[in-house]
Amino acid sequence: MASAHASEAHPSAGARIRAHVRGLAGPDRTVRSNRDLAVLLALTAGIVNSVGFMAIALYTSHMTGLTAMLADMLATGAVDIALLCLIGIVAFVAGAAACAMLFNWGRRRGLRSRYANVLLVEAVLVLLVGLLAQELSSTERSWALIALLGLTMGLQNAIITKISNAQIRTTHVTGMITDIGIELGKLAYPTRRGDPEPVRADLGRLGLHTLLVGTFFAGGLLGALAYSAIGFLTVVPTACILLAFASVPLVDDLRAAARARSRRGRMRPVE
Repeated sequence: MASAHASEAHPSAGARIRAHVRGLAGPDRTVRSNRDLAVLLALTAGIVNSVGFMAIALYTSHMTGLTAMLADMLATGAVDIALLCLIGIVAFVAGAAACAMLFNWGRRRGLRSRYANVLLVEAVLVLLVGLLAQELSSTERSWALIALLGLTMGLQNAIITKISNAQIRTTHVTGMITDIGIELGKLAYPTRRGDPEPVRADLGRLGLHTLLVGTFFAGGLLGALAYSAIGFLTVVPTACILLAFASVPLVDDLRAAARARSRRGRMRPVE
């Protein structure tokens, strides 16, 4: 009996891992689950950006760069490239809008997959790119990639913004590198004895953003090297991993819906 109580109080390592995997894309957020999901998404963004650049010479999540390039290309008369940039920007905005619609649809219905649905759509889109992009002509590929990858990056950036209350971004690093600089400045600032408002660095924030920037960089490096060897198949593994994690809350919702239908069936009076 005591053993059973101890087991309930201290779940096994396997049970803890299963709970963490279930919570990674689930509605009950913790600091750890937010961090681990952000690392996975930063890796995904680094790979996707790198593959996009290797294929069409454009970074599909870099809205500052695409907006600047749109202006430059219009000024120099390169209308075709300007149109690609415009499609990338519109697709990113559409992805963020789609995220808001999907999330709120799930939230209003009390679904555990309210976050996971967005990640599921992203994973499917990235998987389609990995499996089908090579079959397109070079011209078709440019239009398809800028639209699909821009859409996925908009979805991703919006959902991690929602999950983290706008504290984390994973598709671009400008803000994170700015925050790293701010925290390093605080860390280097001399502390005076008796200062009523001492300057203190947020080491947790510094560590998280350094980790995410490093993960984004690693994803970009991995994506460039892998693209040179296997082309668009580079994005398939990360899409499958994202698909697997996002599927867990969705399966939970499907099981809950099946149980609810079963209960209603048992309660229905027999005529």
